Amino acid sequence: MNEKQTTEVEAAAFRRLIEHLDNNKQVQNIDLMLLADFCRNCLSKWYLAAAQERDLALTDDEAREAIYKMSYSEWKASHQLPATEEQMAASDAKRVAKQQK
Repeated sequence: MNEKQTTEVEAAAFRRLIEHLDNNKQVQNIDLMLLADFCRNCLSKWYLAAAQERDLALTDDEAREAIYKMSYSEWKASHQLPATEEQMAASDAKRVAKQQK
């Protein structure tokens, strides 16, 4: 593949990832963080950074909406569940382990 084709394939795969996350709203961000060390918020920050690196005007809210397919506040109200004690403990343990590296 040439560079243009590679970019097109990467963009298509990214769009598929966003679609997959959108179709699986039951997967909570904390679950993604615990398992894969990234979540929808990470994706929105990476999306925003990529736009800024290219001097494109984009706000944090617009980046989140591109990832969540709705406003972040709407997504949180409709789909985000409170983290369980187990999830919080696992998150804390992961954070401590990272700090010790």
